[in-house]
Amino acid sequence: MKKYALLFLLFPFLGWAQVFEFSSPDGTAIHRILMDEEYVVETVFEKKQGQFKWTRGGFYTQNENGYAVEFEFNSNFKKDSLSSVVLKKTPACELQKTERQQLDGKWLMAGRVQEEGEQRRDLTRSRKTMKFLLNGYFQWIAFDTKGLQFKGSGGGKYTASEGNYIETIQFFSRDDSKVGAVLPFTYVQKNRDWYHKGYSSKGKPMHEIWQLR
Repeated sequence: MKKYALLFLLFPFLGWAQVFEFSSPDGTAIHRILMDEEYVVETVFEKKQGQFKWTRGGFYTQNENGYAVEFEFNSNFKKDSLSSVVLKKTPACELQKTERQQLDGKWLMAGRVQEEGEQRRDLTRSRKTMKFLLNGYFQWIAFDTKGLQFKGSGGGKYTASEGNYIETIQFFSRDDSKVGAVLPFTYVQKNRDWYHKGYSSKGKPMHEIWQLR
């Protein structure tokens, strides 16, 4: 059985991708919303140390009540059982001043480049890793749409220009000690594929393939 809740946000214009933020009532946490013309991700993390609190997201449609979101993941699902939410307008959120970047979009982890060649994933399966890049902000989420299972997430700010991609981590659900780390990569975009090469937050070499969703 689905449960519904109201989350009051401000979305004055929905014709393009936008990033919103507001602070928790006690001022200790940041509530961030990444939203494009069809998908929204909400995340809360501690302001000073970047401790991860929760995240949820999915595709949305507009109706007479607001913006109805059907979640693909909800890190609090075991606690709140929410599989959907309705968003309404309110002046609670602050629109962030952002600039579009070359890799903006929703990307699915599509495979890796190994010595023997490319090893591709089946992107139709329910288990997914998605990276949402939006106007200089990024967030990756590992999840399984079956049961809205959450596997992990991290995010922050990024730049992408002329083959150089740099992430600055602001939160990481698996390891708070990585908050503040700056990770440089190189990239090549070929049609709908993004080839991403560098070193992970653990210092291990990686050569990933992401495909535009």
